Amino acid sequence: MSDDTHKNAGDSAASSAPSESNPDISVRPARDADVPGLLRLWDACGLIRPWNHAPTDIAFARRGPNSDVLVAEQGGALLAALIVGHDGHRGTVYYVSADPAHRGEGLGRLIMDAAEAWLVARGIWKLNLLVRKSNLGVIGFYKSIGYGEDETVALSKPLRPMPHVDPEAVE
Repeated sequence: MSDDTHKNAGDSAASSAPSESNPDISVRPARDADVPGLLRLWDACGLIRPWNHAPTDIAFARRGPNSDVLVAEQGGALLAALIVGHDGHRGTVYYVSADPAHRGEGLGRLIMDAAEAWLVARGIWKLNLLVRKSNLGVIGFYKSIGYGEDETVALSKPLRPMPHVDPEAVE
């Protein structure tokens, strides 16, 4: 999807919102030109997995009204990003990232605040997220901004081969 036809680009709750702690940082929906920078950021944060084709995930998130990719930038540099979406009831975030060179500067909270605002603007009242149990630092971060563990178990089932994987290679 080209930037010219991007849905909701102008009415996103996060669009061009400056950071209260640093007015030089703005949060906005991702543009086509951001994709290489997003991939570099997510790679630097260790978020790229061979079973998830990040360019496909970005395109998928940007194509409909129930999801988007948000980026925090300063002077043209991408400092933080995530994918946010909802099912009409609960929101979810993926690929939550902050440039490792800028950790501890409030970027994680900034991009999560933007995701929460994006969801609230669409009438969503709860945000769910998944974190690997071994990722204790990230769990601590989410707890510090108000998230808690639910008494649930995450289950999944592949419904069809992923569009970027050879069907013969999918286990």
